[in-house]
Amino acid sequence: MQINNNTYETELQVRPDDIDMFMHVHSSRYMDYVLAARFDQMERCYHNPMSIYFEKGLGWVINTCHMQFKRALKLGDSMLVSTRLTEIRKADVTVEFAIKNKLTGKICCDGYFNYTLINLATQKAEIIPDWVMDAYTLK
Repeated sequence: MQINNNTYETELQVRPDDIDMFMHVHSSRYMDYVLAARFDQMERCYHNPMSIYFEKGLGWVINTCHMQFKRALKLGDSMLVSTRLTEIRKADVTVEFAIKNKLTGKICCDGYFNYTLINLATQKAEIIPDWVMDAYTLK
């Protein structure tokens, strides 16, 4: 079984409420941008929307996050958030990301997230089921 580690991209724009007192995007918003991109890409690219997980009582939570900030995004900037799935384990996955300024093409932030699949009722890790594996592997 080969993992689908294609890179997918989502375009987002900096909103006024993303700006901090230094007049650039607050560091916490970069996490939101990656989460928004994954939400979009799970549905659009993997055909595996979050709504299916919720219906089955499952969800993904972040257990590790590494972010390297390189350049600031500012009000009105458009960005391209690219992600790719790099590893699948028993109950979690690793997703690498890069956030680029659309105008300059330069990376503003990159890194990776580890997401753990949990049972929403028990709040405990859940072994990744076959239907998820099917969505995340190449056929």
